[in-house]
Amino acid sequence: MLHKGLLMSDTPAKFFSFLPGCTAMVGALLFAGHAFALVPEEQQARLDADLTPLGSERAGNADGTIPAWTGGLTSPPEGIGYEKGKHLPDPFANDKVLFTVNAENANQYDAYITRGQRALMERHESYFMNVYPTRRSCGQPEHVYKAARRNAAVGELVADGNGVARAIMASPFPIPNNALEIVWNHTLRYRDFKVQSQAFAVPVNQNGDFYKVTTLQDAILRWSDPQFTSAEDLENISILFLLQVRAPPRRAGYVVLVQESLNMAVEARRAWTYSPGTRRVRRAPTIAYDNPGTNSDGITTSDSFGGFNGAPDRFTWTVLARSEKFVSYNNYRRATISHEELVGPKHLDQSKLRYERHRVWEIQGTKKENFRHIYAKRKFYIDEDVNQILATEIYDGRQELWRVQELDATTRYDVPVCWGNGATIYDLIVGRYLLGTGNPEVPVNFDAEHLDPQRYTPGNIRRLGR
Repeated sequence: MLHKGLLMSDTPAKFFSFLPGCTAMVGALLFAGHAFALVPEEQQARLDADLTPLGSERAGNADGTIPAWTGGLTSPPEGIGYEKGKHLPDPFANDKVLFTVNAENANQYDAYITRGQRALMERHESYFMNVYPTRRSCGQPEHVYKAARRNAAVGELVADGNGVARAIMASPFPIPNNALEIVWNHTLRYRDFKVQSQAFAVPVNQNGDFYKVTTLQDAILRWSDPQFTSAEDLENISILFLLQVRAPPRRAGYVVLVQESLNMAVEARRAWTYSPGTRRVRRAPTIAYDNPGTNSDGITTSDSFGGFNGAPDRFTWTVLARSEKFVSYNNYRRATISHEELVGPKHLDQSKLRYERHRVWEIQGTKKENFRHIYAKRKFYIDEDVNQILATEIYDGRQELWRVQELDATTRYDVPVCWGNGATIYDLIVGRYLLGTGNPEVPVNFDAEHLDPQRYTPGNIRRLGR
């Protein structure tokens, strides 16, 4: 049974205002108990009607700037020069910039700009966004859609919202009841099964100086393991994750291991580190919540990786709105650009980035009074098609906007999976920022079948560090 504080009765009535027949749906969900499906059958059927299999609206918007969803990209388009094992050619390379949003014309587009983007324009006159035609490119395998349809009928929050039961494979709540379910949709969205990548973390100081940390990252996303049929099969571990630092030399050999919990109330995240300086493996409970993020130079927190990750228990979650915003989307070009080309003195070289107008959930997390966190409030903009956070705004204890994060959604049509080609977090108070980006020479490997669960053990990371 859901915690009373998370029930629809505590959610603004506008929450489902965009959905036809929302009044009946809200009423049904308010009184749903153990004997009833969390989403009525007539609502589940909408995933093959007016909603996509992942729960977003199939239809476009009123003025046609957002088109209808027609299935997305699920295979390499013909005639674009696709080669397996190389970075993906941009299927939208011929698209032209529709208009540019900057500090001078921001008022004209204010309804479609996040408060974080507005703050960046006010702080840096050179910050702008090139807006392109909207392409609803997100497409995923049919077995993911099948799982999403099943999740709509059986998925539920447990342990006061600190865990998810019965769902598997896809986002657990394609027709969500509340804000916390939308956050879990982001946390457990489909990202393929075994993935390996080379990545760079690039902290940039106030004067524009920067350095690069090179890492090898790989994961077994057990939530998406095709052998499992329910969350209960996972034995409470949803992700196995490894990060190995390769450069600079003074950091090379540092290893992080994470075994991510599915139900935080049963057991918190388990993490270990190996330090080449001490040659010891240590438990690392600090790789969670508001502790400084690995390789972030203190610019961000552990639970801000990917927009948000880990336990949601230190915040009260609320749906603020469902809106249309300019967000980073279909940045195929970015995957092939070196970090030296992207880094600017105050912000990224915005001419290299693509923004599109998409529908998003606006979700706010407010820190609970009896919990500790350096963030008093955080706001997420979660794309409806991808179920992924694409922008965040983070407030300090004085309720002042502190940090702004931008993430990317770019479909890997060769898998297919809705992925991304980088993330950036800006500290508005200090004037620094952190770029996270992939290696332009080595694309992400979604066929990493060599990854084995025995790799993700404390005993193994000592060997990897050496």
